[in-house]
Amino acid sequence: MRVRLVVTFVVVALISAATSTALAYRDARTAVLQRTQNAAVDDFRKQVGAVAVDFDLPPDQQSLSRFAAKVSERIGGKIVVARYQDLSATSDSFADTKSRITVELRAAVMTGDGAGFQRVRWRGEPYLVVGTPVMFADGDRRASGLEVYAITDLRAESEDTAALLDSVRAGIVPVVLLAAVLALLAAGTVLRPVRKLGRATRELAAGDLGSRVAVTGHDELADLARTFNDTADALQASDAELREQEAKARRFVADVSHELRTPLAAMTMVATVLEEDADQLPPDAARAARTVGAETARLSRLVEDLMEISRFDAKAVRLNAAETDLADTVRASLALRGWTDRVRTDLREGVRAVVDRRRIDVIVANLVGNALRHGAPPVTVTLGTSRAADGEWVVLSVADHGPGLPSDARERVFDRFYKADAARTRGAADDSGQGSGLGTAIALENARLHGGTIEVTDATDIADVADTAADGPRRGAVFTLRLPLRHTEEDAE
Repeated sequence: MRVRLVVTFVVVALISAATSTALAYRDARTAVLQRTQNAAVDDFRKQVGAVAVDFDLPPDQQSLSRFAAKVSERIGGKIVVARYQDLSATSDSFADTKSRITVELRAAVMTGDGAGFQRVRWRGEPYLVVGTPVMFADGDRRASGLEVYAITDLRAESEDTAALLDSVRAGIVPVVLLAAVLALLAAGTVLRPVRKLGRATRELAAGDLGSRVAVTGHDELADLARTFNDTADALQASDAELREQEAKARRFVADVSHELRTPLAAMTMVATVLEEDADQLPPDAARAARTVGAETARLSRLVEDLMEISRFDAKAVRLNAAETDLADTVRASLALRGWTDRVRTDLREGVRAVVDRRRIDVIVANLVGNALRHGAPPVTVTLGTSRAADGEWVVLSVADHGPGLPSDARERVFDRFYKADAARTRGAADDSGQGSGLGTAIALENARLHGGTIEVTDATDIADVADTAADGPRRGAVFTLRLPLRHTEEDAE
């Protein structure tokens, strides 16, 4: 905007200066020429009249030459041409007068009763040619047949007007520079509050809800600043209210989860006893006992997940990190849950990193359990490393052969309580029940706690899949855990 304002000011100033120069030059030139022309015509007529009083007609060549010389002497030595019928005399015999006295001017002088004039250019120079007929002094003002012409050099006047034009042109440069300076000052005055408003807007967008702009004046920019401040106030108030409500909701979830643990412990104990004695109960009672046990276990897992999420929200989670063999950690996690025979593994040996073993177990359990529950066999777990510009990373992938996840589900799969069951089928061999919708969210929080992340893609988007040739074109979802490969100081040495 600054450039546009400066350019606009300069262009307007340049056009104004050029227009003023052209008008001034035209008016000055017209005034100079008009003054010279009027003075020359009046003086010429006066002097011709004075000399013609003592002139006898008809003249001879000698008297006509003397007449022309006298008139030239009285008007300052200008070239004078006198004509009478076929006779012609010039005050300067070496001067070329034919090409300067035009046919049009001679015709006007011969047919008129007053002086006529015409501006001509001869050899590139301007001249004023004045002509007048000499009239008899009697009452009827008859033409005597004598014509007199004077040639006046206009080079001095032309030089004066040219000098005026040059001076005006020279004045354009400081005018344009002054316009540029004024434009910069005006642009600074106009753009300074705009820049402040833009800076405050960027700060507001970056999360600084206390960003405000000073309101000065009563113009449109001041109104815009006041509107921005009012909007920021309303946004800050809404944000504070939302944060307060969110904090209350988190406290509520944490309190409820904590309060449920005691009755759930008793319910779990009773459900366990009922399940152990289910074989001795009637069929309907046995089925009810097993259902109560399964649902109680599911409720216990939900409460534990809620407690875990609450700890993340309260920033009360700490890593208990140590040097760990990740391949052994993955195998132990699968064996603990009885998934070893249901999951293919391709684990690179010797991958060691400083991690919290329990939290890596939670991540593996959630990702593999999610694949077994919603995908289709075979489920493949792959462990390796990759190198990027920001260092070396551990890469753990969990892939299944299910229907995969649509793009909208992939964007929300890590949201709390989100379930994409419409797109993913439940494995027939899995009887663990429906998940809580918190597993992937907890897994992502644990990955972030390690400085890593979890991404989800479709297997069809991955070009290099190890078992593509054996099983045909891959389908299903692929969850990829990426953790920075950190070592202990002893290993680094």
